[in-house]
Amino acid sequence: MIAYLEGLVAYTELDHVVIDVGGVGYRVFVTGTTAYSLQEGEKTRLYTQYHVREDAHLLYGFRTREERELFGRLNNVSGIGPKVALAILGAGSPDQVVFAIRAEDVNFLKKLPGIGVKTAQRLILDLKDKLDDLASTFPATPYSQSVEVRPSKTAGLGSELLEALLALGYNEKEAQGAVRGLAEELTGGELSLEQLIKLALKQLMRQ
Repeated sequence: MIAYLEGLVAYTELDHVVIDVGGVGYRVFVTGTTAYSLQEGEKTRLYTQYHVREDAHLLYGFRTREERELFGRLNNVSGIGPKVALAILGAGSPDQVVFAIRAEDVNFLKKLPGIGVKTAQRLILDLKDKLDDLASTFPATPYSQSVEVRPSKTAGLGSELLEALLALGYNEKEAQGAVRGLAEELTGGELSLEQLIKLALKQLMRQ
């Protein structure tokens, strides 16, 4: 098993990054937030989870070992799978997901991409009593995140934001609604794409 990769970011896409390790490029699937936080040419380390399918061998990457551990536990729940588990971590931060499961908050969980009421209930049933170790790692700060504002000159943020939300698993109606809800922030030009994604996810969680 590949425990982690450390190397230079060759390039990033909506749902993955390519890490150059000694001249070999590894494609690693990550959350949208992680993808947008990485810059081409920077050195990074991603803790990885190796997943084998009949038609592909895939790597999933995370900033911390604890996030990777949470991904593994989500992935082991019947009906979830790695794609949905990654979407969950991209839409709700690890501390929010852990808090919601332990608090049996079905209303929060069912708003996550790919999660309906029955799947939310299954998550709670399977994991409620198995997250105590992660609860101490991810402090309970449910449903809120501070967003640092800094200047940005990125153009075309509206379409990029829409694409990012679609990649995270939201449908077109939900994604377009979130983009419209951030019209003022988009025209202001003061927020980066990563910050807009975080605001959009918070908005979608409140619906």
